[in-house]
Amino acid sequence: MRPLQVTLPDATLSVRHFGEGAPGRGFLLVHGLASNARLWDETAAALVAAGNPTWAVDLRGHGDSTLPDSGFDTATAAKDLAAVCAALDLPSVIVVGQSWGGNVVVRFAAEHPELVSGAALVDGGWIDLAGEFASWADCEQALRPPSVDGMRAGDLAAYLRQAHPDWSEAAVAAIAYNLRELPDGTVERRLPIPRHMEIVRDMWDQPVWDWLHRITVPTLLLPAMSTDPVRAERTRARVERAAAALPDARIREYAGGDHDLHAQRPKELAVDLLSLAG
Repeated sequence: MRPLQVTLPDATLSVRHFGEGAPGRGFLLVHGLASNARLWDETAAALVAAGNPTWAVDLRGHGDSTLPDSGFDTATAAKDLAAVCAALDLPSVIVVGQSWGGNVVVRFAAEHPELVSGAALVDGGWIDLAGEFASWADCEQALRPPSVDGMRAGDLAAYLRQAHPDWSEAAVAAIAYNLRELPDGTVERRLPIPRHMEIVRDMWDQPVWDWLHRITVPTLLLPAMSTDPVRAERTRARVERAAAALPDARIREYAGGDHDLHAQRPKELAVDLLSLAG
């Protein structure tokens, strides 16, 4: 992995580059809200093993990227991806987004079709908060992240291992990287809660349905399906609505999958992503 940086007028974005010089189709991987690019490492390794160069970006305020004062919305994130492609002189890529990153990919692919040869939406890209909650107050209360003030880094790691027993140590370490360890051994969020909620509010205000129908490239939808049949049917309805808006869409369900499919089942996910490169 080679770390890269892309300097924007108001931020510096960190990019993890895998498979430099690999001859295959390139992949650009986009994480979800309050996540980071390291969660893609194992998926990227599998893509590179198949001969495909891969870039995973930390969006502004996430991972190793800087935290500017503004720009915490889907439209700006999509513009930032276009700037990354321009700065790194990337060819037309297969762009992959998880969770909110899927919504970002939808906007990016709709606005910059010349930069995208395929798209994959990993348990996201069909997030419609206004359709899920009766009011913004309900949405805000449900999705506001808890405070981690005073939590010890060691306690966080132990909790994550217990919560994700089927994840690798690398994946557990990657999700722990969503928080920064302070000199006193406690942790803080890399993305502060006010910035986090700006993104949530933007998702409430900007339904993804306005952009899906503008995507022109083959698109793979990869939902994680709950073992609860009621929740699974609710997810299936949203995914099928999204697929119906796309001119060339395929759905591949992950039964019993984690929301973070790229951390839980990275090699399996890579096999599905490679179908877009064929």
